[in-house]
Amino acid sequence: VYNVPILVLSSFSDSPGTIIRKEVSMEVRNKVRGIAYDTNVSKVTIVGVPDHPGIAAAIFEPLARANINIDNIVQNASIDNITDLTFTVARGDLIKAMSIVEPVVKSVGGTQCVADSTSAKVSIVGTGIQNAPGYAARMFRTLYEQGINIQLITTSEMRITCIISEDRVKDAIQALHQAFELEKVQP
Repeated sequence: VYNVPILVLSSFSDSPGTIIRKEVSMEVRNKVRGIAYDTNVSKVTIVGVPDHPGIAAAIFEPLARANINIDNIVQNASIDNITDLTFTVARGDLIKAMSIVEPVVKSVGGTQCVADSTSAKVSIVGTGIQNAPGYAARMFRTLYEQGINIQLITTSEMRITCIISEDRVKDAIQALHQAFELEKVQP
């Protein structure tokens, strides 16, 4: 009735105890619960790939056989049945991945492969984030305001990930932490 929080403590230990208070509605809570990053990222872009059935399989099956983990795959919308395909791998797998992909790309009629070993991933993480309007826009605006270019964007039910330049990861983490008010205690 009076919305007075109650703190229950033990007289036998120094543990922090339990706070009993009115529950905040799930709809009101910040869905972003953390920021994640990975600097062990290399980006591979395959330019000018024919947009036909089986091309993605032809590219990714040899990588799978070589035990190379692929992450953050993005294929552009095709124009005149030609598309670009970008994916990320761990830095330690980049040389091996390129040696596998380059001949495959030539055999399927692709134009070129471009590697970038100066990339990093930064993500906002939280349950139901994909269904929360405005979170992606806030993330993109925050990175823009820091002068951080977004090279690639992927989403899932629990995260929105941007591939950025590795030298801007610290700035991105700090800005996103502040933009999503993660320094505040979450109920």
